[in-house]
Amino acid sequence: MIDLIRHKQEMIATTRRWQTVGESVCLVPTMGGIHDGHLALVKAARARADRVVVSIYVNPTQFTAGEDFDQYPRSFDTDMASIHAAGGCDMIYAPTTMYHDGHATSIVPGGVALAMEGESRPHFFTGVATVVSKLFTHVPADMAIFGEKDYQQLAVIRQLVRDLDLPIDILAHATIREEDGLALSSRNQYLSQQERRVAPALYAQMRQAANAIIGGTPALTALGAAADQLKSLGFGKIDYFDLRQPDDLTRTDKPVPENRIFAAVWLGKTRLIDNCPLA
Repeated sequence: MIDLIRHKQEMIATTRRWQTVGESVCLVPTMGGIHDGHLALVKAARARADRVVVSIYVNPTQFTAGEDFDQYPRSFDTDMASIHAAGGCDMIYAPTTMYHDGHATSIVPGGVALAMEGESRPHFFTGVATVVSKLFTHVPADMAIFGEKDYQQLAVIRQLVRDLDLPIDILAHATIREEDGLALSSRNQYLSQQERRVAPALYAQMRQAANAIIGGTPALTALGAAADQLKSLGFGKIDYFDLRQPDDLTRTDKPVPENRIFAAVWLGKTRLIDNCPLA
Protein backbone atom coordinates (compact mmCIF):
# COMPACT_ATOMS: atom_id res chain seq x y z
CA MET A 1 0.00 0.00 0.00
CA ILE A 2 0.95 3.65 -0.35
CA ASP A 3 2.93 5.19 2.48
CA LEU A 4 1.19 7.73 4.68
CA ILE A 5 2.61 10.75 6.48
CA ARG A 6 0.68 12.75 9.07
CA HIS A 7 3.27 15.23 10.33
CA LYS A 8 4.76 18.18 8.46
CA GLN A 9 8.36 17.73 9.60
CA GLU A 10 8.43 14.17 8.30
CA MET A 11 6.87 15.32 5.01
CA ILE A 12 9.41 18.13 4.60
CA ALA A 13 12.30 15.75 5.31
CA THR A 14 10.98 13.12 2.90
CA THR A 15 10.57 15.65 0.10
CA ARG A 16 14.05 17.06 0.66
CA ARG A 17 15.56 13.56 0.71
CA TRP A 18 14.10 12.82 -2.72
CA GLN A 19 15.30 16.14 -4.11
CA THR A 20 18.81 15.66 -2.70
CA VAL A 21 19.31 12.64 -4.97
CA GLY A 22 17.99 14.57 -7.98
CA GLU A 23 14.38 13.39 -8.01
CA SER A 24 11.65 15.88 -8.92
CA VAL A 25 8.48 16.04 -6.81
CA CYS A 26 4.93 16.94 -7.81
CA LEU A 27 2.18 17.69 -5.29
CA VAL A 28 -1.48 16.89 -6.02
CA PRO A 29 -3.54 18.80 -3.43
CA THR A 30 -7.01 17.38 -2.69
CA MET A 31 -9.70 17.49 -0.04
CA GLY A 32 -10.38 13.79 -0.50
CA GLY A 33 -13.55 12.40 -2.03
CA ILE A 34 -11.22 10.99 -4.68
CA HIS A 35 -12.77 10.52 -8.13
CA ASP A 36 -11.49 10.03 -11.67
CA GLY A 37 -10.71 13.73 -11.97
CA HIS A 38 -8.24 13.49 -9.08
CA LEU A 39 -6.80 10.28 -10.50
CA ALA A 40 -6.19 12.04 -13.83
CA LEU A 41 -4.17 14.64 -11.92
CA VAL A 42 -2.14 11.90 -10.23
CA LYS A 43 -1.45 10.25 -13.58
CA ALA A 44 -0.40 13.57 -15.13
CA ALA A 45 1.83 14.28 -12.13
CA ARG A 46 3.48 10.89 -12.54
CA ALA A 47 4.26 11.72 -16.16
CA ARG A 48 6.00 14.95 -15.13
CA ALA A 49 7.83 14.07 -11.92
CA ASP A 50 9.87 11.29 -10.35
CA ARG A 51 7.88 11.40 -7.11
CA VAL A 52 4.20 12.20 -6.54
CA VAL A 53 2.62 13.30 -3.26
CA VAL A 54 -1.17 13.45 -2.88
CA SER A 55 -2.37 15.58 0.00
CA ILE A 56 -5.76 14.93 1.58
CA TYR A 57 -7.13 17.57 3.92
CA VAL A 58 -10.62 19.05 4.21
CA ASN A 59 -9.73 22.67 4.86
CA PRO A 60 -12.15 24.32 7.32
CA THR A 61 -11.09 27.89 6.55
CA GLN A 62 -12.61 27.85 3.07
CA PHE A 63 -16.05 27.06 4.48
CA THR A 64 -18.26 29.45 6.39
CA ALA A 65 -21.34 29.02 8.56
CA GLY A 66 -24.14 27.36 6.62
CA GLU A 67 -21.83 25.69 4.09
CA ASP A 68 -21.17 21.98 3.83
CA PHE A 69 -17.99 21.47 5.88
CA ASP A 70 -19.59 18.84 8.11
CA GLN A 71 -21.22 17.05 5.15
CA TYR A 72 -18.22 17.26 2.81
CA PRO A 73 -17.29 13.73 1.63
CA ARG A 74 -14.77 12.05 3.90
CA SER A 75 -13.81 8.54 2.79
CA PHE A 76 -10.14 8.21 3.61
CA ASP A 77 -9.79 4.42 3.32
CA THR A 78 -11.70 4.41 0.04
CA ASP A 79 -9.59 7.31 -1.21
CA MET A 80 -6.39 5.43 -0.41
CA ALA A 81 -7.68 2.32 -2.15
CA SER A 82 -8.75 4.28 -5.24
CA ILE A 83 -5.34 5.91 -5.59
CA HIS A 84 -3.60 2.57 -5.10
CA ALA A 85 -5.81 0.80 -7.66
CA ALA A 86 -5.15 3.52 -10.24
CA GLY A 87 -1.38 3.09 -10.04
CA GLY A 88 -0.68 4.95 -6.85
CA CYS A 89 1.60 7.73 -5.77
CA ASP A 90 4.73 7.77 -3.64
CA MET A 91 3.17 9.31 -0.55
CA ILE A 92 -0.14 10.40 0.91
CA TYR A 93 0.18 13.47 3.11
CA ALA A 94 -2.87 13.69 5.38
CA PRO A 95 -2.19 16.07 8.27
CA THR A 96 -4.56 15.82 11.20
CA THR A 97 -4.65 19.62 11.27
CA MET A 98 -3.03 22.55 9.48
CA TYR A 99 -3.74 25.19 12.12
CA HIS A 100 -2.26 25.33 15.60
CA ASP A 101 -4.14 26.83 18.52
CA GLY A 102 -4.05 30.60 18.20
CA HIS A 103 -3.47 30.59 14.44
CA ALA A 104 -3.96 34.23 13.46
CA THR A 105 -2.36 34.80 10.05
CA SER A 106 -4.09 34.47 6.69
CA ILE A 107 -3.32 35.36 3.08
CA VAL A 108 -6.01 37.57 1.55
CA PRO A 109 -5.67 37.55 -2.25
CA GLY A 110 -6.92 40.34 -4.49
CA GLY A 111 -6.84 40.53 -8.27
CA VAL A 112 -8.33 37.43 -9.86
CA ALA A 113 -9.79 36.36 -6.50
CA LEU A 114 -12.27 39.24 -6.30
CA ALA A 115 -14.83 38.33 -8.98
CA MET A 116 -17.24 35.38 -9.23
CA GLU A 117 -16.43 33.12 -6.26
CA GLY A 118 -14.89 36.13 -4.53
CA GLU A 119 -18.27 37.87 -4.68
CA SER A 120 -20.42 34.83 -3.90
CA ARG A 121 -18.15 33.40 -1.22
CA PRO A 122 -15.85 36.22 -0.05
CA HIS A 123 -14.13 34.04 2.56
CA PHE A 124 -13.28 31.25 0.14
CA PHE A 125 -10.04 32.30 -1.51
CA THR A 126 -8.52 33.51 1.74
CA GLY A 127 -8.96 29.95 3.00
CA VAL A 128 -7.59 28.49 -0.23
CA ALA A 129 -4.57 30.80 -0.46
CA THR A 130 -3.67 30.23 3.18
CA VAL A 131 -3.91 26.44 3.16
CA VAL A 132 -2.15 26.10 -0.21
CA SER A 133 0.71 28.27 1.03
CA LYS A 134 1.02 26.02 4.07
CA LEU A 135 0.90 22.91 1.88
CA PHE A 136 3.69 24.30 -0.29
CA THR A 137 5.75 24.67 2.90
CA HIS A 138 4.92 21.20 4.22
CA VAL A 139 5.55 19.62 0.81
CA PRO A 140 8.31 21.76 -0.75
CA ALA A 141 7.72 20.20 -4.15
CA ASP A 142 9.12 21.31 -7.50
CA MET A 143 5.62 21.52 -8.98
CA ALA A 144 1.95 21.17 -8.09
CA ILE A 145 -0.97 20.31 -10.35
CA PHE A 146 -4.55 21.60 -10.27
CA GLY A 147 -7.59 20.93 -12.44
CA GLU A 148 -9.16 23.54 -14.72
CA LYS A 149 -12.59 22.58 -13.39
CA ASP A 150 -11.81 25.08 -10.61
CA TYR A 151 -10.28 27.54 -13.07
CA GLN A 152 -10.56 30.61 -10.87
CA GLN A 153 -8.85 28.75 -8.04
CA LEU A 154 -6.06 27.81 -10.47
CA ALA A 155 -5.72 31.49 -11.43
CA VAL A 156 -5.58 32.54 -7.77
CA ILE A 157 -2.85 30.00 -7.03
CA ARG A 158 -0.84 31.10 -10.07
CA GLN A 159 -1.17 34.70 -8.85
CA LEU A 160 -0.16 33.66 -5.32
CA VAL A 161 2.99 31.92 -6.57
CA ARG A 162 3.89 34.84 -8.83
CA ASP A 163 3.25 37.59 -6.28
CA LEU A 164 5.01 35.88 -3.36
CA ASP A 165 7.89 34.46 -5.46
CA LEU A 166 7.19 30.92 -4.30
CA PRO A 167 9.67 28.39 -5.76
CA ILE A 168 7.16 26.02 -7.32
CA ASP A 169 5.77 25.50 -10.82
CA ILE A 170 1.99 25.33 -11.23
CA LEU A 171 0.64 22.83 -13.75
CA ALA A 172 -2.92 22.69 -15.08
CA HIS A 173 -5.01 19.77 -16.26
CA ALA A 174 -8.16 19.91 -18.39
CA THR A 175 -11.51 19.28 -16.72
CA ILE A 176 -12.52 15.62 -16.55
CA ARG A 177 -16.18 14.98 -17.34
CA GLU A 178 -18.69 12.19 -17.23
CA GLU A 179 -19.83 10.87 -20.60
CA ASP A 180 -22.88 13.16 -20.41
CA GLY A 181 -20.71 16.23 -19.86
CA LEU A 182 -21.05 16.78 -16.11
CA ALA A 183 -17.75 17.93 -14.65
CA LEU A 184 -16.46 15.50 -12.04
CA SER A 185 -16.70 16.90 -8.51
CA SER A 186 -16.82 15.45 -5.02
CA ARG A 187 -20.02 17.40 -4.47
CA ASN A 188 -21.85 15.60 -7.29
CA GLN A 189 -22.76 12.89 -4.80
CA TYR A 190 -25.06 15.41 -3.11
CA LEU A 191 -27.35 15.30 -6.16
CA SER A 192 -30.54 13.27 -6.05
CA GLN A 193 -31.19 10.82 -8.88
CA GLN A 194 -33.47 13.31 -10.59
CA GLU A 195 -31.02 16.17 -10.13
CA ARG A 196 -28.21 14.01 -11.50
CA ARG A 197 -30.25 13.49 -14.68
CA VAL A 198 -30.72 17.25 -15.05
CA ALA A 199 -27.19 18.35 -14.04
CA PRO A 200 -25.49 17.75 -17.44
CA ALA A 201 -27.67 20.53 -18.88
CA LEU A 202 -25.28 23.03 -17.28
CA TYR A 203 -22.39 22.08 -19.55
CA ALA A 204 -24.72 21.59 -22.51
CA GLN A 205 -26.04 25.15 -22.15
CA MET A 206 -22.54 26.53 -21.68
CA ARG A 207 -21.45 24.86 -24.92
CA GLN A 208 -24.56 26.07 -26.71
CA ALA A 209 -23.87 29.63 -25.56
CA ALA A 210 -20.22 29.30 -26.56
CA ASN A 211 -21.12 28.13 -30.05
CA ALA A 212 -23.63 30.97 -30.42
CA ILE A 213 -21.06 33.58 -29.35
CA ILE A 214 -18.45 32.22 -31.75
CA GLY A 215 -21.16 32.26 -34.43
CA GLY A 216 -21.82 35.99 -33.93
CA THR A 217 -24.58 36.16 -31.31
CA PRO A 218 -23.88 38.93 -28.76
CA ALA A 219 -22.47 37.41 -25.56
CA LEU A 220 -25.17 38.84 -23.28
CA THR A 221 -27.89 37.46 -25.53
CA ALA A 222 -26.38 33.99 -25.70
CA LEU A 223 -25.64 33.83 -21.98
CA GLY A 224 -29.08 35.13 -21.09
CA ALA A 225 -30.77 32.52 -23.25
CA ALA A 226 -28.70 29.75 -21.66
CA ALA A 227 -29.52 30.99 -18.14
CA ASP A 228 -33.23 31.11 -18.98
CA GLN A 229 -33.08 27.57 -20.29
CA LEU A 230 -31.41 26.34 -17.11
CA LYS A 231 -34.15 27.96 -15.05
CA SER A 232 -36.79 26.22 -17.16
CA LEU A 233 -35.09 22.87 -16.53
CA GLY A 234 -35.27 23.23 -12.77
CA PHE A 235 -32.04 24.95 -11.83
CA GLY A 236 -32.37 27.53 -9.06
CA LYS A 237 -30.29 30.58 -8.24
CA ILE A 238 -27.56 31.51 -10.72
CA ASP A 239 -24.67 33.12 -8.87
CA TYR A 240 -22.93 33.99 -12.12
CA PHE A 241 -22.94 33.02 -15.78
CA ASP A 242 -20.26 35.15 -17.44
CA LEU A 243 -17.86 35.36 -20.35
CA ARG A 244 -14.41 36.34 -19.09
CA GLN A 245 -10.83 36.62 -20.27
CA PRO A 246 -8.67 33.65 -19.22
CA ASP A 247 -5.77 35.54 -17.64
CA ASP A 248 -7.22 38.35 -15.53
CA LEU A 249 -10.81 37.02 -15.45
CA THR A 250 -12.31 40.36 -16.42
CA ARG A 251 -15.69 40.32 -18.17
CA THR A 252 -15.63 40.54 -21.94
CA ASP A 253 -18.02 40.28 -24.87
CA LYS A 254 -15.38 39.35 -27.46
CA PRO A 255 -15.81 36.06 -29.35
CA VAL A 256 -12.16 35.09 -28.89
CA PRO A 257 -11.72 31.29 -28.68
CA GLU A 258 -9.58 31.51 -25.53
CA ASN A 259 -12.20 33.48 -23.59
CA ARG A 260 -14.14 31.30 -21.17
CA ILE A 261 -17.68 30.97 -19.90
CA PHE A 262 -17.84 30.63 -16.12
CA ALA A 263 -20.93 29.45 -14.25
CA ALA A 264 -22.05 28.79 -10.69
CA VAL A 265 -25.63 27.59 -10.38
CA TRP A 266 -27.76 25.83 -7.82
CA LEU A 267 -29.57 22.56 -8.47
CA GLY A 268 -31.58 21.74 -5.40
CA LYS A 269 -29.19 22.08 -2.46
CA THR A 270 -26.10 21.52 -4.58
CA ARG A 271 -24.00 24.34 -6.00
CA LEU A 272 -22.42 23.36 -9.31
CA ILE A 273 -19.52 25.30 -10.82
CA ASP A 274 -18.08 24.84 -14.28
CA ASN A 275 -16.24 26.66 -17.05
CA CYS A 276 -15.22 26.14 -20.65
CA PRO A 277 -13.41 28.03 -23.41
CA LEU A 278 -15.46 29.32 -26.31
CA ALA A 279 -13.67 26.94 -28.64
